[in-house]
Amino acid sequence: MLAVFEQVRRLDRFRRARRIAAYVGSKGELDPMPLLHLAFAQGKQCYLPVLHPFLAGRLWFTAWTPDTPMQRNRFGIPEPVCDAARIIRPQWLDLVITPLLGFDAQCHRLGMGGGYYDRTFAMKRFTKGRHRPWLLGIAHEVQRCERIQTAPWDVRPDAVITPSKMYTRDDAS
Repeated sequence: MLAVFEQVRRLDRFRRARRIAAYVGSKGELDPMPLLHLAFAQGKQCYLPVLHPFLAGRLWFTAWTPDTPMQRNRFGIPEPVCDAARIIRPQWLDLVITPLLGFDAQCHRLGMGGGYYDRTFAMKRFTKGRHRPWLLGIAHEVQRCERIQTAPWDVRPDAVITPSKMYTRDDAS
């Protein structure tokens, strides 16, 4: 994780971002919380996802600090206690570190199968050239698959960082 942490920390996108979202790692995912703690220490606004209370299969992002009260959602994943006054629209985030279980060299992502990130960031499919939010997956190199089967509604991360390499959509053929 330290090599991934160092690569992300040095990214221009991380350094320039004012509003960063991540997730609490579970079930074999790399845990980006050390990056969120660093971002907070640097004065950035930090956010974590919560399951949307009204729209099934979507996420809200709520402000997070190290003192934010947390609770487990219906999947057993810790999330901030939701406060509507602390919600940010996904398109207002600068950088979102997304969970993944697998990925390929073209930055297609395999998640837990619920489609939460695909639905939440669907606007990325329709806004070519739009740079916000920039979606970043973090993974171990062994999580790279030869090819991920995709669907029309899938939203790819803009990049995936492993301890040894950064894969970008721009490099994809």
